Amino acid sequence: MIRGSIVALVTPMSPDGRVDDAALARLLDWHVQQGTDAVVAVGTTGESATLDEEEHCALIARTVKLLAGRMPVIAGTGANSTSEAIALTRCAHEAGADACLLVTPYYNKPTQEGLFLHHKAVAEAVDIPQILYNVPGRTAVDMQPETAARLARIGNIVGIKEATGDLSRITRIRELAGPDFAIYSGDDATAREAMLLGADGDISVTANVAPARMHEMCAAALAGNAETAARLDESLSGLHEALFVESNPIPVKWALHWMGMIGQGIRLPLTWLSPQSEEPVRAALQRAGVTPPQAPA
Repeated sequence: MIRGSIVALVTPMSPDGRVDDAALARLLDWHVQQGTDAVVAVGTTGESATLDEEEHCALIARTVKLLAGRMPVIAGTGANSTSEAIALTRCAHEAGADACLLVTPYYNKPTQEGLFLHHKAVAEAVDIPQILYNVPGRTAVDMQPETAARLARIGNIVGIKEATGDLSRITRIRELAGPDFAIYSGDDATAREAMLLGADGDISVTANVAPARMHEMCAAALAGNAETAARLDESLSGLHEALFVESNPIPVKWALHWMGMIGQGIRLPLTWLSPQSEEPVRAALQRAGVTPPQAPA
């Protein structure tokens, strides 16, 4: 089971929107050095919605190749078309990803039975560990704990990223799905409490900019060291909030550019961080002890 601080990695881009392979390599090396426990490639934070299928598959394969076994790779392969989700999951399997993360189908608003049948179809089509991803704030559909527990009985559906921020969901899913089903927080602001309640880690936006501190906080929470985890999380709390002053990944890409880690690239319909939002993000970075190693490119 993958546990700990799992970075929901941005997809670095040049100003014209092309994927920046050199920056990707730099980010991955840095996360290995900083102790990040695993990486999600091409998830929501990785702008999966604006990458075409060829780019999506290539980026997963590139991430697996660059890491070369130094860190587990979870590939974001969800879609609101079941056939597309199967195709992307096959790409990830062929590329050598360790697992896949599949968001609930968005916009078309399936029923709970539709959610069950969608994820069952992907699991039966591709023999790779699969993690469900429930984020109703973005998808307009909320997978209930009972549906997650039904899916947990399918052998290669191994966990869920629960991004509602509702801590009662953690205990309810654990009760229904059992101890071997992995539960990951998808909400940095409540991740510490989720892990102290029995979650297995945090799929994190904050880990993009403060990877070592997030790793330490997750390790403390998973060990049941509530006091240490709270102290570490307090220093990160401003980031948990500021990195969502505009739609993710707008603020975190600005922050990484400010740190000198990536160029100023993002794809429409997302836009670069507005000037009025820069100061709160900069202030949160500085309060967390994050400083730019060099002037932004």
